[in-house]
Amino acid sequence: MITDAIGQDHWWSVPLAALVGVPMYADIFGTLPIAEALVGKGVGIGTVLAFMMAVTALSLPSLIMLKKVVQAPLLALFFGIVVVGIMLIGYLFNSISHLLL
Repeated sequence: MITDAIGQDHWWSVPLAALVGVPMYADIFGTLPIAEALVGKGVGIGTVLAFMMAVTALSLPSLIMLKKVVQAPLLALFFGIVVVGIMLIGYLFNSISHLLL
């Protein structure tokens, strides 16, 4: 089901992959088998990178723990900057993936 939604070369593949990754809680090594399976099924490299980065950097449990340490405006700024970075990396790698594979 996920590969059907994010496996195509649609403009929403990268944001959707990041959105799917936010509620998950795993380390980077836990996402490697998932990423390998997604790439094997034809999901773009940038989309998979966006998913992996969202799982590790924007997981909901991590954000809840950060909320106890930093104030809400700083947490929102962190979230916004990381989301923009993830989107840029995802779109960049999707656009140059033909050079990488």
